[in-house]
Parts: sequence; C-alpha cells; structure tokens
Amino acid sequence: MRRNISLTSDAMSEADPKRRHSRAAAPLPLPDQVALVLQGGGALGAFQGGVYEALHAAAIEVDWVAGISIGAVNAALIAGNPPERRVEALRAFWDKVTGALPDFPIWPSERMRELVHEWAAGIVMAAGVPGMFAPRLVPPMLAPPGTAQALSFYDTAPLRATLDALVDWDLLNDGPVRLSVGAVELATGNFSYFDTTEVRIDARHIMASGALPPGFPPVEIDGKLWWDGGLVSNTPLTHILANQREDMLVFQVDLFSAAAPVPRTIMDVFAREKEIRFSSRTRMVTDELLRLRKERERIRRLVAKLPPELADDPDARALACAAQEHAVNVVHLIYRANGWEGGARDFEFSARTRTEHWQAGRAAVAETIDRASLIATNIADGKTAAFDLTKSPLPQAGEAGARREAVGG
Repeated sequence: MRRNISLTSDAMSEADPKRRHSRAAAPLPLPDQVALVLQGGGALGAFQGGVYEALHAAAIEVDWVAGISIGAVNAALIAGNPPERRVEALRAFWDKVTGALPDFPIWPSERMRELVHEWAAGIVMAAGVPGMFAPRLVPPMLAPPGTAQALSFYDTAPLRATLDALVDWDLLNDGPVRLSVGAVELATGNFSYFDTTEVRIDARHIMASGALPPGFPPVEIDGKLWWDGGLVSNTPLTHILANQREDMLVFQVDLFSAAAPVPRTIMDVFAREKEIRFSSRTRMVTDELLRLRKERERIRRLVAKLPPELADDPDARALACAAQEHAVNVVHLIYRANGWEGGARDFEFSARTRTEHWQAGRAAVAETIDRASLIATNIADGKTAAFDLTKSPLPQAGEAGARREAVGG
C-alpha cells in the first residue's frame, strides 16, 4: 500500500476545514465514506457528468470513485482535479468530444429525432470523435498481424492527449480521492482493478479500461495487453463492496437499465441487447448484498445469545469476527433511454444528445435529493439498504415503492 486513504470523516474534517463545512452543508448526513460508481457506456457517460455536477452543487463530495470504460474517464477527471475544477474538467472533456456535431434545430418528432440520432452515429463511425479516437487510414485486415493497427479500427492516441491535458496525474495518485478502474488482461482473460492504493495510475490505465474491441486497440501496461473491463463486468460495485472498511454511501450510476420494454423493431433489438449485456446485473449485486447482510445479522444475534463458555470457543469467535460489517447504502441513479435512442446510443456523440444526457443526470440527483429522508434515516440508524428513488417505468421484483429492502445495523 502506498498510502492510507481510509480516513474517517472526523479525521478528514480535522485535516480539512473546508471538507467539514461541505459535509455539514450536504442535504443528508454523510457516513465515513462516500463512493461514486460509474458504469461504461460511451456517449451516455455525459449522464455521469450531470450526476457529478449535481452532487457537487449539493455539497456531496466523494472519497472514492470507481469506473469502467467511459466511467473510468469520468472518474479520472474527478480524482485528477481539485474539487473546484472537477465540473470544469468534465465539461471541457464532453464539450471537446461532442464538438464536431453541433446542436442544430430539428423538427420535434420522435421519428425525426431517431433519424438524426442514427445519422450522427454514422458520422462518428466514419470520422471518429475529436479528442478521443480517429479512424485508421489502413483497414486492420491489411495491417501487419500483431500490430495495434491490425487489432482495431480506430486509433485512440487522441484520448491520451486529452487526458494528459485535463488530468493532474500527481493529484490523482496522491490526492484525497481513491480511484479504481477495471480492465481485462488479454492473455489470461482475467479481470483486474487498477487502484491508486496499489499502483500509480496514468493515462494508459484509463485507456485500458475503455479499450473496447474491435473498435479500440488493447493497451500495453508493463508487458501485458488490456481490453475494456466491460467485457467481464461493466459495473465496479463489487470492487467497492469487497474493499469496504467503514460505513459507506454509494451512488451507483448506471448507463444501461436492466429493465426495459420488450423490443418492437430491429433497432430496439440492438438497443435491448446492449442493455442486457452492459447493465451487468447491478440489481443482482445489491440483492446479494442484502441477502448476505441478513445472514450475518442472524449470525451476530445467535452469537450474542451464546453462554460465555461457548462464546469464548475459537470457532464462535471466528464466526463472530466474520459476521462483523459496516453499513452501506447504495443509491441507484439509472439513465432511462428515450424512445428514439437505439443500439447506437453509446457512440452517438452529438452536442444535442450530450446536453440532454447531462441534464438527465442532474435531474436524477435532484429527484433523489428531494426524497433523501429515506436514505438519511438509514444512515442515521446504521442500516444497510439499496434505493432507486428516481422514476422507473418497470419496477423490479421485490421493490416496495421507492425504497428497497433494508437490513438492520
């Protein structure tokens, strides 16, 4: 470990009066650690920018941010800038990558919007995205085998230049915000996280997390080649929960909804396939979290009932130790796609769509904060729960209204 970032909120407040004031100004009590979990999803990542801007405006600052693919890019922009410049850095990135397709007026109809959406995605496929990727002059089928040119259709060198311009890598690695990004190693197929508590992260690690084949080439790090972490898991929530050491509030920002209407057209099929593939069973993870917490709570109650001679048994002590845990509240912020957004939604980098995604992220946080008393009660009581406080057209099984099942602390 290079540094200990697991400071309690009291210790951090003593070290940083501004942070103490920020936490006091938040619309709900904040536990020892606040984490932001960012899914992959290409152009949909502007939704995450709006989410962070709204959290920052509400004085909810994060201690730990984890991301996959475009979520890793947004995470690096957050961790690699001081609090007062993070929104500026996020906006600079998204303004740059959507700058080639301006926000021009169109006839306000679903059909017209779908046609413009698909047209914009076609432009991206042909010309690339400024500051992110560009088409190769030589098709990969004609390039020498084994070269980066033979392994992808686009060159991602522009993304490295953009990241280097917008991210302070020293601050990212040595600053107060922990960063974790996931990627897959090609030779073994193993999924791993690059974490600032263990390695020194630079642009390569962020690009590796977003190197989705066959569009983007693998990224070499210390003699190994890495692809997009979304190939295995598009949601880094499990990494956060597996390494939790204190009470935590998690904002889980999903760019693909697991629940959606049944497809009616072939474009709906493309869209639904991506939603199922990249939603990464986020609901299943939180359901499993609550199930395990219930089991541990039963173990703690049972151990507390044991007579002293049994409670002092090594097996009983080991079981009691294994059942100890910290409270966690997971707040889902899910992007709900518009009817005109088909299978190209993750690579449609137009200024108009970016603005709408960004505003949707802000709205999701505002709606959650309006109903934050539910979360606040759990945090104050030291309970564990998962919430989706935004409007969902298709509620998940087991949900009761806006609040999901909670586990006592």
